[in-house]
Parts: sequence; structure tokens; C-alpha cells
Amino acid sequence: MSIAGDNDRKIEKYRRMQRIRQFEAKAEAIHAQGEIPGALHTYAGMEASGVGACMALRDDDYMVGNHRSHGHPIAKGAALRPLMAELLGKATGVCRGKGGSMHLSDFAMGSLGETSIVGSGAPVAAGAALGAKLQGLDRVALCFFGDGASSEGAVHEGMNLAAVWKLPAIFVCENNRFGMSTPTAHAVAGENVADRARGYGIPGVIVDGQDVDAVEDAVREAVDRARAGLGPTLIETKTYRYGDHAVNMGRELTPRGPEHDEWLGRDPITLYRARLEAAGVSAADLDAIDKAVAGEVADALSFARESAYPEFEEAFDHVLVERLPIPDDVRAHA
Repeated sequence: MSIAGDNDRKIEKYRRMQRIRQFEAKAEAIHAQGEIPGALHTYAGMEASGVGACMALRDDDYMVGNHRSHGHPIAKGAALRPLMAELLGKATGVCRGKGGSMHLSDFAMGSLGETSIVGSGAPVAAGAALGAKLQGLDRVALCFFGDGASSEGAVHEGMNLAAVWKLPAIFVCENNRFGMSTPTAHAVAGENVADRARGYGIPGVIVDGQDVDAVEDAVREAVDRARAGLGPTLIETKTYRYGDHAVNMGRELTPRGPEHDEWLGRDPITLYRARLEAAGVSAADLDAIDKAVAGEVADALSFARESAYPEFEEAFDHVLVERLPIPDDVRAHA
């Protein structure tokens, strides 16, 4: 989406954060009712990290997410209808109902895919950045990963290769304080993931992940550096997820202490709304945005519910060159 002036950009950041928050709330509610199959990993509380980072990108830049995957494409401007349809496994979904919650991709808006394999996005982003460089394009590739993924070998390999070849990549570690249910301090050596950038000879930046403007500024500087041919940057956004590792799983996995209320007091949407009101944006205008977003989410859910499921024959589409036939005995029991 093309954003005109600075004020329009700020309003758009607020709108995208609201889209993520309300989309996730609705997804969690219908998942609890059994409408969404499989696990559901929500992004509530981390909206400023994703939106700030993606607002620093162009529409044609690449983005790679992870298993906590709804927030990232919404942050980059993806339409809600096909995203919700994908969560419900419908043929109108962004991956035609085959990806589900953890495996979303939309090449039309630069989303190269999210995956449940922790840390696997870093080599994908490095590959996309290499492709852009070889083709003489000035696109960049941004990779989101969590503090838990920061210790995966694939993340090291992706960042090391990007540094050696000075690829136009930005690696954003969203440190939400827990790797599944393990506090970051119990599993990650050193105080900051961004400090590891020294080992690759690239900049390491720490930013308040609850401040959408600060995140955008940090990522924009990294994007400008990457487009200039100076190589990658590692950015660590200090943030917090409100939900469990995966919601509605029947038991609480993530231990919560006094810091939970402290982080709730630093809600990124509440903070940004206050900033906008202080800058002269009326509460009525922001309320209107909230209401409009609620309508978008309701429309997306209606669209998803009314959409058809994929046909059996589509099971092998986009997997093999030619469809494989469905045996009659399998079809009869389907």
C-alpha cells in the first residue's frame, strides 16, 4: 500500500496494528469453537514489531515470517479475507486451504512463506536477497524470527552467508521473552541477541518492540544500508506476547510473573493511540478506525465461512507437475 504523508503513515500504522489485534482475537475465539484445525499461534502484544518493520519496506520487498504467522502478512498489508479463509482450510485461502495457520505465503505481496520449522526462514531470506542481488534489483529481504530460533543453526548459517556476500537482508529477532515456555534468559547466552551481530561483522541494533515508530526507524536505516550494497543488519525488538505459545491447548504452557502486568501496561496499540491523540488525532477518528477494522474482520470471517473446501483432486496441485489420480476406494470413503 502506498502511504502519502507522514500523518497518513501514522494512521496506517495504527490501522494495521488494530487489524492484527482484532484478527487474532477473532481467530482465537473461533479456534476455541473448533472452526480452525490444528494449533494457533497468535501475535497479540507484538503488533508494533511487525508493523513497524513492514512499514519500512516497499510493496515489492520480500518478507519471511515464522509459525506465529498471521501478524506478519497483515503488517505488510495483506488482505484479511484470504488469510481467514486459509485458517479455515478453504479453497479461497491464500494457499488454497493447504497451508493453514502456520504455513501462510502470498507472493503477490512479497510474503515468501511462514513455516513451523523454527529458524528456517533465515536461509530463505538470504536466498531471496541473493536472488535480488544477482538480478540487479534493489529489493531487500526481511526475516522475522524469535528468541527461541536465535540459537538454531539455520539462523546462524543464514546470517553468516548474508554477511559474507553482503546480501540485502534484514534479520529481525522478535524477542518476546519466551521460547515456547522457556524464558529467554534460561536458554539464550548473553543479555541481547543483537550482540551476536559482532560475530558476523554486521550492525546489531536493539529497539523497543512496543514502539512502532522506533521499530520503523531502526528497520528503515537497515533497509537503506542494504539497498546501498552494505549488507545485512540484525535487529532485536524487545517485545512480549500476551497469549500462550499456542492458544486453546487445554493447559497453560508459558509461566507468567509480575512482568506480565507490566507489559500489559505497555500495550503497543494503547501507547500509539495516546501518541496520536497527543499529536492532534481525535479520539472519534481513532474509534472510527477501530469500528471499521471490526467490520473488516467480520467480513473476512463471513467470506471464509461461505467459501468452499478444496476438491480432492487439488491435493496434489502445486506439489507435483501433474495431478496424481485419487483411487476409487479412497474417494468412496472420503
